[in-house]
Amino acid sequence: MKNELILILDFGGQYNQLIARRVRECNVYSEVVPYNISIEKIKEKNPKGIIFTGGPASVYGESSPKCAKGIFDLGIPILGICYGMQLMTHTLGGNVSKANTREYGATKVNIDNTSSLFQGFENTNAFLMSHTDFVSEIPNGFQTIASTEHCPNAAMENEEKNLYGIQFHPEVNLSVNGTQVIKNFLFHICHCSGDWQISSFVEDSIKTLKEKIGNKKALCALSGGVDSSVAAVLLSKAIGKNLTCIFVDHGLLRKNEGDEVEQIFREQFDINLIRVNAKDRFLGKLAGITDPEKKRKIIGEEFIRVFEEEAKKIGTIDFLVQGTIYPDVIESGLGKSSVIKSHHNVGGLPDYVDFKEIVEPLRDLFKDEVRQTGLELGIPENLVFRQPFPGPGLAIRIIGDITDDKLTILKEADSIFREEIANAGLHKSINQYFAVLTNLKSVGVMGDERTYDYTVALRAVETTDFMTGVWSKIPYEILEKVSSRIVNEVKHVNRVVYDITSKPPATIEWE
Repeated sequence: MKNELILILDFGGQYNQLIARRVRECNVYSEVVPYNISIEKIKEKNPKGIIFTGGPASVYGESSPKCAKGIFDLGIPILGICYGMQLMTHTLGGNVSKANTREYGATKVNIDNTSSLFQGFENTNAFLMSHTDFVSEIPNGFQTIASTEHCPNAAMENEEKNLYGIQFHPEVNLSVNGTQVIKNFLFHICHCSGDWQISSFVEDSIKTLKEKIGNKKALCALSGGVDSSVAAVLLSKAIGKNLTCIFVDHGLLRKNEGDEVEQIFREQFDINLIRVNAKDRFLGKLAGITDPEKKRKIIGEEFIRVFEEEAKKIGTIDFLVQGTIYPDVIESGLGKSSVIKSHHNVGGLPDYVDFKEIVEPLRDLFKDEVRQTGLELGIPENLVFRQPFPGPGLAIRIIGDITDDKLTILKEADSIFREEIANAGLHKSINQYFAVLTNLKSVGVMGDERTYDYTVALRAVETTDFMTGVWSKIPYEILEKVSSRIVNEVKHVNRVVYDITSKPPATIEWE
C-alpha cells in the first residue's frame, strides 16, 4: 500500500490537508507529519519526496516553525510551498523580506516552462497567491523560474539537488492547472509510479488486522455514520465473529436513524450487534452545557464509559475499534497546526480507557477514500454515500443547551429539509446539508397571534474534500417550500434562515 510515500511537513497552513489530498488524487500515498520530524524518522519512512506546506508565520519570527537543516542534504526532492519556499530560502542562505504590496487571490504568474516543475504550462498561468513576505534573494545554486508583477521570485529551483520553491498555492481550485504542478513534482522530479489504490488499502488492511488481532476479541464503536460503518465492515472481513459492534444510541441521531442502523447491520451484514439506548444518560450529562468543546468531550467520554460497561458483560476485550479518519487527526492538532475543533474520536478520549489497545483502521484516509473503501467492501451505495454526520450528533447542531424538546424540534426540521432536497433531486450534487437549531428566539405572527419562537438555520455545502467548500445555491422555490413546511409542521419554530457562508472562513458545522 505504501511502497511510495510523499511526506508533507506541516507548518500550520490552512491548506495542508488539501495538499495531501491532491497528492493522493495522483495515486501516490501521502502522509502529513509535524514540521519538526527528526532526520532519523524521515530516513526510516524513506519518502520519494517531501513537500513543505504554507503557514502563517514569518521565517524571522522567534517562534516560527523550522525543520532540521539536514533535511536538505538527504538527496530527497523537496517542494516548498509559500512559507515552505521562504523557509527553504532562509535556511539555505537567501533572503526573505516584507513585501511592499501584499498579493492575495488569483494572480498572473510568468513561468519558465523549461523547468520540470512547469512542464506542459504556457508562459503565463493564474495561481492563488497569499503572502506578506517574499523571497527577495534566492540562495546560491538556485535560479528563478517564475515571477509576478510584485514578486520577482515567485518560484525557484536547484535542479541539481532537486529543490523547488513556489510562492503560490497549486493545491487550491483557484489556481488554474494547479494539480499539474503537483503531478510534475511527483512524476518528473520524484519519479513516482502512481500505483497506490484503495483496493490495495483494503487488501493490506484486512491482512494487517488479521495478523494484529488474530483470535482476540475486538469491540467496535459503531455510531451509524459512514466512518464507523466502514470500519466495522472492514474489521468484520478481517476477524469475523471475533468482532462485536456496540451501537450506542445517544438519542442525538437524526430522525429514525437508530432503527435504520440496527436494521442494516443485523439484516445486511452478519455482525454481532448490541444496541444500547442511552439517550437519558447522555442528556443528563449534557444538561446545561452550552460550550461545543465541552459537549464533544462529554459525549466522547460517555461513549467510552458505555463501551467499558458493555465490554465487561461480554468478557475479555483486547481492542477498541474506532472510525477515526485523517481529517479528524489533522484538525484535532498535528504538530503546530492550530486546532480547529476536537473530534470525539481523537481529542475527546478520556485519559483512562479500559481496553488494551485502540485500533483505527481508517486513520490514514480522507472522507472520499473512506467511501471508496466502503464500496470496495461491498457496502450498499445508499449507506456509503449517506449524509456526513458528526460523532457528537445533533448536540453540536443545537446551539446552546440541549433538551429533549429541542432535539424533537431539530429532528423534525432536519428531516423536512433532507426530504425536500431529495425530492428536488439535489441530494447527489449537494455534499452536505442539514438544519441547525439556533439559540435565537424572535417575534412572529401565526394565526393572528404573536409568537416568540426559535429560528432554524439551514446549511448546504458543495465540496470535493470537506476541507474547503462553497454554500450551495439552492433554488429559491425549494428553500421557500422547506421554510414553509418547517414553520407549519414543526412546533416552536417561526423563522427559517439560510447560511450563505463558505469554508473558509466558516466551518461546515456551526459548532
